[in-house]
Amino acid sequence: MKTKKETKVTLELAEKSDLPEFRKKLQEAFAIAVIETFGDYDDGPIPSDKDVQESFDAPGAVVYHIVQDGKKVGGAVLRIDSETHHNSLDLIYVSPEHHSHGIGLSAWKAIEAQYPDTVLWETVTPYFEKRNIHFYVNKCGFQIVEFYNEHHSDPRMHHNGREDDNPLPGGDDFFRFEKVMKT
Repeated sequence: MKTKKETKVTLELAEKSDLPEFRKKLQEAFAIAVIETFGDYDDGPIPSDKDVQESFDAPGAVVYHIVQDGKKVGGAVLRIDSETHHNSLDLIYVSPEHHSHGIGLSAWKAIEAQYPDTVLWETVTPYFEKRNIHFYVNKCGFQIVEFYNEHHSDPRMHHNGREDDNPLPGGDDFFRFEKVMKT
């Protein structure tokens, strides 16, 4: 049986001056799944500039470039709580030209290694993002623990003022995932 060679990536802290380009690349990567699922989508970038900025500015936010062979091939925005060690993956992307090369999984492993004291990781993804759901559950070992929808809304969404924002196609249906690292 042929084994797939592990893709080696590193994490590099993003500078404040990198954030506009980081946001643009993130939105380009996210747009592909939206267009594949819903066709053209003209209601602005996804995630919105406001949502990305809120992730950048959140308490405990850490922004990384995902680097392979000296080249930026993606990025991640984490929320690190150094007291509870309940951390969150707010956003992660791999540039479309680098999809399906193991970069996302390698980046996730690097993130876990960077934060060995983590007790629990959490993330969310829209219900239509089948590739993300596969990635989190089947590759990274997360479990789906909650489904936010019109009958069970994410309590954090109402605090963010999401109503003024560009809505996601398909509504605000999201899965919430957790990965327990230590019990």
